[in-house]
Amino acid sequence: MVTTRNRDAAFFGNGRHRIDIGLFTSAEALSYLTARLAAAGRSEPADQLSGLAADFGNLPLALAQAVPYMINRHLDCAAYRRRLADQRRTLTALLPGIGGLPDDQQLTVAAAWSLSVALADQLPPQGLARPLLELAAMLDPNGIPHRVLTGPLVLTYLENRRADSTGPTRAIAQPPAPLHITVEDASDGLWNLHQLSLIDHTPETPHQAVRVHQIIQRTVRDPLPAGQYEQAASTAADALIAAWPAIERDTTLAQALRSNADALRRAAEDTLWHSGAHPVLFRAGTSLGSSGQSAAAAAYFQRLEDTAQRRLGSDHPDSLTTRQDLAEWRGEAGDAAGTVAALEQVLADRERVLGPDHPDTLTTRHSLAYWRGEVGDAAGTVAALEQVLADRMRVLGPDHPDTLTTRGYLGLWRGRAGDVDGAVAALEQVLPDRERVLGPDHPDTLTARGNLAYWRGEAGDAAGTVAALEQVLADRERVLGPDHPDTLTTRGNLAYRRGETGDGAGAITAYEDLLTDQERVLGPDHPNTLSTRASLGL
Repeated sequence: MVTTRNRDAAFFGNGRHRIDIGLFTSAEALSYLTARLAAAGRSEPADQLSGLAADFGNLPLALAQAVPYMINRHLDCAAYRRRLADQRRTLTALLPGIGGLPDDQQLTVAAAWSLSVALADQLPPQGLARPLLELAAMLDPNGIPHRVLTGPLVLTYLENRRADSTGPTRAIAQPPAPLHITVEDASDGLWNLHQLSLIDHTPETPHQAVRVHQIIQRTVRDPLPAGQYEQAASTAADALIAAWPAIERDTTLAQALRSNADALRRAAEDTLWHSGAHPVLFRAGTSLGSSGQSAAAAAYFQRLEDTAQRRLGSDHPDSLTTRQDLAEWRGEAGDAAGTVAALEQVLADRERVLGPDHPDTLTTRHSLAYWRGEVGDAAGTVAALEQVLADRMRVLGPDHPDTLTTRGYLGLWRGRAGDVDGAVAALEQVLPDRERVLGPDHPDTLTARGNLAYWRGEAGDAAGTVAALEQVLADRERVLGPDHPDTLTTRGNLAYRRGETGDGAGAITAYEDLLTDQERVLGPDHPNTLSTRASLGL
């Protein structure tokens, strides 16, 4: 019998029988810890032992080395877990040295993996395995999208790291390895890590292509020099942003990216706030809300706002942005009045700190006007948006996306204020400009088409509205996906208009189908879900 971490195909076949030795199950880990401690006359609560097993991801080698540390230091399980959770303590400081290893083990956890990393880094293409593993150590152990670790930013990072490692210390007789790292090179580097059991690399599941045990992550992260740690964390954050699609049609990918952003925040929060809030922090929260989880997005931005206040101060532009995002997602979750009050404060602070003509100040004015309409002041919203439009035209120009957004909302609120013909005229004027500037498939263009169809229906063209909304729905399903909140909104408007044309049965069926999907995607308490229930008389 031969044991190896190497998964190369050459070790198997030709009559050889392969047995994969994986992790403990939760029950096996609990049984192991209980027995090992009992042999030393120790007893610990089962919930603490189960928690310790989870902390180490049920890794047998790590659990075997944790027990003698606890015994020798006279620590109970709860105290040891507190030390383990303290990010200031390295993993190697929480496991025994060579002299204290159990079961005749010859290598510590850190040493065993260090040898494997060194070997993987020597395999062609040389010098890529280690920096790839350092990046993976910053991200979600349960799955990293392939595009994150093979994107252009990561390739540049790998190229720079390999150039550094083949610099002056390399023997003159050995010419430096060629640079210009390719996607295939990065994939081969990941495969080298997989081959030596340092990661699981499954390109056939691209959104969770790389899995790495959290203890391996800590073993890799803990000894990194401060500058190298920050460089890896910054690269991981930039790579996430680069891999994040502007339109999140693939909900599985979006969830994976959010999970990786959360893991990165836990591993390297200081780096993400080094010079303001890194964009990945905002992107993760916006993604959460855009998926329909408005209340969760509000809770996320509340935590982000608390952190921004503590790290940056109340007047930092990023702190003001987190306050605005928090207010808006609270509104989306149903607290329109609270949103108006919060945005009034944000506006006063942005005018004081940034000035009245700063684009962010204009954004807050636009948002405040919108939410005042949501609490019932439609006429005031029209007047405020007219002022915002004039200022955006002057400061940003007529074709700026923000200017087009204000024009679109001005048309919408003219209709809500009772001027249906004015709404139709305004939306007819802004639609071709949005198609010209943004393109026909841009989400804002689709929104303009949907709003125009709706207000044409209010003007009396119910049948034409149904036909137009059917086209908008088809395009939104194609561009945004069937579960996007905007797609669900279009389905609700279409159901309503079908009822207006006399197809009551079809409208009821459409509402029932919509309610099922809204409860699944948005949740039973989302304002749009409640609106659909009300339309069905439930």
